[in-house]
Formats: sequence, C-alpha cells, structure tokens
Amino acid sequence: MAVRARSHAGSLIRASHGLNPGGRGSSVDRRQGAGRFAELPSREGTTEMKPELTKELIAVAEAVADAARPATLAAFRSPSLAVESKTDGFDPVTEADRNAENAMRAVLAELRPDDGIVGEEFGSGEGTSGLRWILDPIDGTRGFVSGTPTWGVLIALADADGPKIGIIDQPYIGERFVGAPGRAEMVGPRGAAPLRVSCVRELSKATIFTTFPEVGTASEAAAFHDVAGRCRLTRYGMDCYAYALLAAGCVDLVIEAGLQAYDIAAPIAVVEAAGGVVTDWEGGPAHGGGRAVAASTRELHAAALGVIGSALRVAAPQDG
Repeated sequence: MAVRARSHAGSLIRASHGLNPGGRGSSVDRRQGAGRFAELPSREGTTEMKPELTKELIAVAEAVADAARPATLAAFRSPSLAVESKTDGFDPVTEADRNAENAMRAVLAELRPDDGIVGEEFGSGEGTSGLRWILDPIDGTRGFVSGTPTWGVLIALADADGPKIGIIDQPYIGERFVGAPGRAEMVGPRGAAPLRVSCVRELSKATIFTTFPEVGTASEAAAFHDVAGRCRLTRYGMDCYAYALLAAGCVDLVIEAGLQAYDIAAPIAVVEAAGGVVTDWEGGPAHGGGRAVAASTRELHAAALGVIGSALRVAAPQDG
C-alpha cells in the first residue's frame, strides 16, 4: 500500500506542479530542496515561504491527504475491522490508523525528505529544513469505529511559530478543507467554495461545539458548560469536523481540552485562513496541544475567554 501511495503521489505532484521529489539515491535533488529553504529569510526556526513555494507545499499536503483516503476507506464501516485500545481504558486504534499514516509518510519520504514529521501512530523524526509535518491519520477514531462520518485526516505543515498550512480531509463524504497563506477553500461533492467564518460576535447568538460533554477535568468541564450555557446552541461529538464547520461559517465556537499537537495543528491553519481566531484558554498559542478556543470573530473569542477565565478562577480553590 505504501509503495503504491508513494508512486501515485509522486506522479501527481510532478505532473501538476513540475516538482522533482528528490527521492532516494538522488543526493543532488535533496541538496537542491534543502537549498530552497536555506535561501529564505528565517529567524529562530521560522520559515517565510514565498507564494510559489507555498503553492507547491499545498500540493504536497494534498498528495498526503490523497494517500490516506484509500487506506481509511478500505476499513471504514467494515464488519471485519479490528479495534484495539492504546490504554487500559478505551482509546481506540485500528490498522486503518497505521496504514494511513504509513501511506502519508511514504509520500513525504519521497517528496519532502528534509522535513521533520510528527505522527500520532509512529512518533516524530527531526528534519533539516526548518519545517515539520504534523499528521493525524484518523482524528476521531471513536467516530470511525462507530461508523459516523465525522472523523478526518489531518495534515499540517509548521515551523517554530506554528502551523502554516493545514488540511482537514473527510474521505467518506469527499470533503477537503484547506487553509494556507492566500488560500481558504473547501472542495466537496458540490465543487469548490471559499471558506469564511461567520460574523457572530455574541455568545447569545453562537453555536458551540466540543467533542466530549465531559471536556476534560471537572474544572475544565465546568468552564466549558459555563460558556455553553450562554450560547444559542450546543453540540457534541464532531472531533476535527467541528473546526471544518467553523471555517465554513456553519458554527461559531469550538472549545476543547486535553488535545495533542496533531489534534489541533491542522485545524488552526484552516480556521485562521478562513478568518477565525484560535488560541489556548489563556489567549496564547494553541499549536502545542492542551486547551483550545476557536472562534469566528475576535469579539466572540474574547467573550469566551472571559467566561472561561472567571470559571477557572472560581474552580481553582476547589481543585487545590
């Protein structure tokens, strides 16, 4: 599967964008790839990407998403799907998770050998380009094993400042949400459409999402429900798809806790490209994981942070 994915992705990118992937055994190509980044102005691990390079990297990200589709769809709603748990509780993982990440990594090994990779299933590897791919082959495995089409494949490209390019891909529905400098677009069964967040500024008019009703700790749950109680509508259980809906202007607010970097990196890029705001619960960067607040407008974001802060201050003496 990985070999087929590598070959297909390489052909796709070369045909569409004229890229030389610098594959195995081509030291000249690899040096040229690294040199392109060396020529770019950078500071403290950040990489400023020119429009041409950004376009090429989006194409690579889409090839990575393409490679994951057959690996996930082959197992989705399959009666023979075997489910394991990563922990003594129920933290499901399947062969589809592993097969998809292997296929994704195969594409990057051919097309971007100098970049680092962080993946949910197979850990991290350092690169030399200053860029790192952050992969979640199936975000929402609980939904995947339950047959609900709300899981997604997450791909992000980041530097030290955070995500620059992000894709939320839903293979079963055939929807892809792309966020990058100069591009915020959804492609689905109805064709392509621009992504743009809603204009909602007040909690009383907002639709809010989170994945689990319990959210995280007791104090985190209390903070979320304090915000949700002020919103027009509260919904649960969408995993990464909630962020896609936020970027598309369908919902207005997503609040979560207990995230890993691979859960949130791609959604950050997609939501921000669509005009939204994503931070942690204190208003700082969220790309490292933990707690996240994603909002359609700065006013709505500020209102949510205000309620969260008050709720956490009340809960702090009880937690202590």
